[in-house]
Amino acid sequence: MAAKRPVALQLYTLRERAQKDFVAVLRDVAAIGYAGVETAGLHGMSPAEFGKILNDLGLKLCSAHVPLPTSENVSQLVDMAKTLNCSMLVSGFGPAEFKTLDTIRAAAAKFQAAAELVGAHGIQLGYHNHYWEFDLVEGRYGFNWFFEMCPDVFSELDVYWACNFNRVDVPAVLKLHKKTVKLLHIKDGLLVQNEPHTAVGAGKMNMKAVIKAAPKEAAWLIVELDSCATDMTEAVRQSFDWLVRNRLGAGRS
Repeated sequence: MAAKRPVALQLYTLRERAQKDFVAVLRDVAAIGYAGVETAGLHGMSPAEFGKILNDLGLKLCSAHVPLPTSENVSQLVDMAKTLNCSMLVSGFGPAEFKTLDTIRAAAAKFQAAAELVGAHGIQLGYHNHYWEFDLVEGRYGFNWFFEMCPDVFSELDVYWACNFNRVDVPAVLKLHKKTVKLLHIKDGLLVQNEPHTAVGAGKMNMKAVIKAAPKEAAWLIVELDSCATDMTEAVRQSFDWLVRNRLGAGRS
């Protein structure tokens, strides 16, 4: 297995608390031991303000979830990324774009164009999947068609959604796309649609096998829980502790 990857938190996980006190959330994430964070909005902060808080807390910004870059918003997105020294932006699409080969082709064209826009500024664009990219379209996963059609886009593979409720062999996906996957979203659960997630390690994902199969290009393990039947902050803590205790990921040095 590759050297232990640093563990980050997708801040969407704590969005309800962040809307009330974003700084307190960042302090808690640092106190737990996370090495970094991934943003899903800055909750009214300027990029400079946010960057200073991260620096003061010893947290790194591994990547940022943003709207799909276009000619209208690319300057704003690039300015934010440059201010935060962030080289990876991530976006995604809904299920409608993965219904047919034609809709996948159109989605890939939009992402490829967006990747070229930010690529001109030295920034990479990634795609974050859900489960619908792992439905079959003309005999293959939509995910496979998509990445063949947009070669300048990297994959931020959400391993729980990629499992598609126990229908997909995620280690096999990781091996097939070893040059494409550059970030991993780590979430766990009961593998039942519409059921809440669990702390990482408390669900039914074979997370050890998944992370072992991850290519060396996958630089970060990013914990993300969309919902949880238990206290979300405690689940964030338990997820980090489980990954570090099992020597799958590393916190701040």
